[in-house]
Amino acid sequence: MSDAQTLPDTTRLSDFIPYRLAITSNAVSSLISGEYHSEFGLKIPEWRIMAVLGDAAPLTQRDLVAATLMDKVAVNRACKALEERALVARSPNEADGRSHHLELTAGGRAMYDRIWPNALATYEKIFTALTPGETTKLRVLLDKLLTAVRAIEGDFS
Repeated sequence: MSDAQTLPDTTRLSDFIPYRLAITSNAVSSLISGEYHSEFGLKIPEWRIMAVLGDAAPLTQRDLVAATLMDKVAVNRACKALEERALVARSPNEADGRSHHLELTAGGRAMYDRIWPNALATYEKIFTALTPGETTKLRVLLDKLLTAVRAIEGDFS
């Protein structure tokens, strides 16, 4: 690559915080997913569904879309793949006959219980780059940003 083609150290994109959040999130997810993908054959959306279900009561696909902020098609595909592997089971939703509740099966719970400590250990390795105070501040800032996004989305509804 010639000097004329080299990007400057600071570009508009490199200063654009939403872009930096996205690439950082993707890097963290990819690092953590490397372990559960190779050992358990799970893709990132499938693990996200398992992680939410492992941490919550049975949920509908609509609940999972809201919890993960993933596209409903991605949630549907992930749920189907998990169901085909008998890691997630559907049951009727008594409150809404048009939807089903999804929950981890015994096999899904066992897999979740094996993956979670590894995911947590990788997270802890990554976050040694921050002090405990910085981690707390990051959580607060991310919460503020998510609240702002949801408020703006509400303005468009």
